Amino acid sequence: MDSTSSPEAPKLRSAALTQGSALMFVVLLSLVDLLADFTYEGARSVMGPFLALLGASGTLVGVSAGFGELAGYVLRLVSGTVADRTRRYWLITISGYAVNLLAVPLLALAGHLPLAIALLIAERTGRAIRAPSRDAMLSHATQEMGRGWGFGLHEAADQTGAVLGPLVMAAVIAWKSDVRLGFGLLAVPAVLAVSTIVLASRLFPQPERLEVRKFEGEAKGLGAAFWIFLIAAGLIAAGYSDFALMAYHLQRTAKVAAVQIPLLYALGMGMHGAAALAFGRLYDRKGLKALIIGVAVSCAFAPLVFWGDPALVVVGVVLWGVGLGAVESMMKAAVADMSSRDRRGTAFGIFYAGYGTLWFLGSALMGWLYDHSLPGLVAFSMVMQALAVPLILLAHLLSERRPASA
Repeated sequence: MDSTSSPEAPKLRSAALTQGSALMFVVLLSLVDLLADFTYEGARSVMGPFLALLGASGTLVGVSAGFGELAGYVLRLVSGTVADRTRRYWLITISGYAVNLLAVPLLALAGHLPLAIALLIAERTGRAIRAPSRDAMLSHATQEMGRGWGFGLHEAADQTGAVLGPLVMAAVIAWKSDVRLGFGLLAVPAVLAVSTIVLASRLFPQPERLEVRKFEGEAKGLGAAFWIFLIAAGLIAAGYSDFALMAYHLQRTAKVAAVQIPLLYALGMGMHGAAALAFGRLYDRKGLKALIIGVAVSCAFAPLVFWGDPALVVVGVVLWGVGLGAVESMMKAAVADMSSRDRRGTAFGIFYAGYGTLWFLGSALMGWLYDHSLPGLVAFSMVMQALAVPLILLAHLLSERRPASA
């Protein structure tokens, strides 16, 4: 008897179709974020020096970058909750991308410091609007392929764009020595990203249908593992220097040429993408304890970047990128696994709000420490990351005891 005529054949074909559609959905949203990261990471690679040219101090660079992250994360609590209540995931996502990306080319017109900082915060705010909805939709599609691997693929595409954007900015600076021209050229990938996300919404109007499996005893709330992991991730964020402050230091000390700073950022983003793939796959096999490896690697970036010679600075940027890739790929997969699917927008929003608040506080403090005590900055960065390790282990143990949360 032909197996294709058996009663199970339609179910098998349906499962294969769903898996193929899920992969296509992940690839399409990955393309959107490749273009998006091309846009705003290209701008961020020169933001520290750009703010310095407009008269910013080290403290102001640290506070501005940190507050931008704060706005970009705390507002996710609101947008994630609204998304879950209204179920308007696509509308919220598209609106966020539009605000996020169109703020970048407008930096070409920023002739004074307040406007540049306002646009920096607007870019982060747009990102806040769309991130929980996008990640909730991605969580449906990544169920079958493994959430660590699915989010790792998406993060790797992010970082491909994050490499290309700084490279373009470096080329423009080397060619014309005109950062404003670079900001203007970033309008091209911005428009392409918004167009692609609109297309994705037409092809997949109901992405929740991509999550086909259901489990008995599904976890309904946010358990202890979620909250402990949130604290651990927040400690890592607090100890992680924003690249704007690192770039400010490199330009101020003239350790590297100005044209090389966006190239260093591209290197860090490249390592971020490679690490996201590796650690995403490792998460599917080992769970949260795989993150401890990433933290062990990233702890060394601060002394190398802020104290090292040019060669050690390069090594420090590599470790900085690896740590980011490990955290950002695994934290999304972990949040999806620790929350029920009807509350994932809220879960992502809560997580990002806490993560971003501690990122802001850490960035502001490190900006102040940079102006007053460089050894204090380095010590703070290393200690905060080290404190996260026992909490990661505890969250891992608790999540293994918790019912599946598909």
